Amino acid sequence: VQLQASGGGSVQAGGSLRLSCTAPGSAFEINAMGWYRQPPGKQRELVALLTSGGSTHYLDSVEGRFTISRDNVKNTVYLQMNSLKAEDTAVYYCNVVRLGTPLWGQGTLVTVSS
Repeated sequence: VQLQASGGGSVQAGGSLRLSCTAPGSAFEINAMGWYRQPPGKQRELVALLTSGGSTHYLDSVEGRFTISRDNVKNTVYLQMNSLKAEDTAVYYCNVVRLGTPLWGQGTLVTVSS
């Protein structure tokens, strides 16, 4: 495990959580930062992606509710999750491509109760 992710927890539907993940090295070494999730019994899927050029991409089901951002000083990527739904329940993983090498966090559990 090379990334430190935090911010998961349990929340009621309609609530909010913010995930954060700090990468090693400097921001100049980062090609892209993103968040994936794996719902129970399902495959891992890309939730949000932020490229070094500032472009973003979101999973259709989270568009308008989730926002990915980064702090270049802290070399940290955030995922602000609003209006959470039960179907957002999953283990969330951060992913950073650093100098062309993908790095993964240990996963943080988000549980949304309806």
